[in-house]
Amino acid sequence: MSYQRPNGHTFSLYLKGGAGTRRLDGSPAARGRPGVLCIMPQEHSSEWEITDFSQFVHLYVPDDQMRRMFAETFDRDARLMALPEVTFADAPALARTLWQMTQAMVAGGHLQAEEAMAQTINDFFVDPRYGGMRPCAINGGLAPHVRRRSLEYIEAHLGETIRLQDLAAIGQLSAFHFQRMFRASYGVSPHGWVAHRRVERAKSMLSGMDPIAQIASACGFSSQSHMTRAFKLGTGVTPSAYRQRQ
Repeated sequence: MSYQRPNGHTFSLYLKGGAGTRRLDGSPAARGRPGVLCIMPQEHSSEWEITDFSQFVHLYVPDDQMRRMFAETFDRDARLMALPEVTFADAPALARTLWQMTQAMVAGGHLQAEEAMAQTINDFFVDPRYGGMRPCAINGGLAPHVRRRSLEYIEAHLGETIRLQDLAAIGQLSAFHFQRMFRASYGVSPHGWVAHRRVERAKSMLSGMDPIAQIASACGFSSQSHMTRAFKLGTGVTPSAYRQRQ
C-alpha cells in the first residue's frame, strides 16, 4: 500500500493487531501494535506492507483547518506550523483522544467525536516531541448573546443530532475555538452540557407514560441502551428505576 503526496494530514491509531504491518521505506524492524500512532503530513509519500489483520482509525484533517486551529490556539502565524512524519510512536495522550473519538462515532455521538478530534490536534501540538506549544489564555469566554443563542439552539434541537460546527456557526467561530470558549464560559464542554440537558429532559418525560424507547428518541439518544448508560452516569440509577421512584 502506498501514499503518494496526499492532500491533508492523517493521524492514524492502531486499535488491534498491526504486527504484520511495516513501513518499507522506514526502519525494517518497526512494526505496528495496538496503541501506537502514525502521523502522515500533507504531501508526504510512504510505502507499506500489510501481511496480517489490523484494525485502526484514521483522522484526516485538511491543511487549512489544521493551520486555522494552530493559529487560534497558540496565537502564532499559521505559516509556522510544521508536522513531522511519525511512525509507530507511543503517544498516550493522542491515543486516548483518538480512541475516545472512535468510541463516540461507533455510538453515534457526533458532538463528542468532534470534540475528541479537536482535542487530538491540540494534544499533538502541546506534546513536547511535536512542538511543546502552550495554548494562549482565554479571557471571558463567549459573548453574552452567543451564549444565549447557543443554549437556545441546544434546547430546540435536543431531539436531533447536534454538531459542533452548527453551534460554532452561531457565533461565527471555528468549531475548535467555539469549543474552547464554551468551556471557558460554562466549565464543561458542549458535549457535557448537551448530555446533561438530555438527561434532564428524560427525567421530566419519565413522569409520564411514554415508553422509554420513545423518550430516548425524543431526547436525542441513539437508542434506549444509549439513554440508559447516559442516564445512569448522570443520576446513578437507570431510567426504569427512576420512573418507579416517581
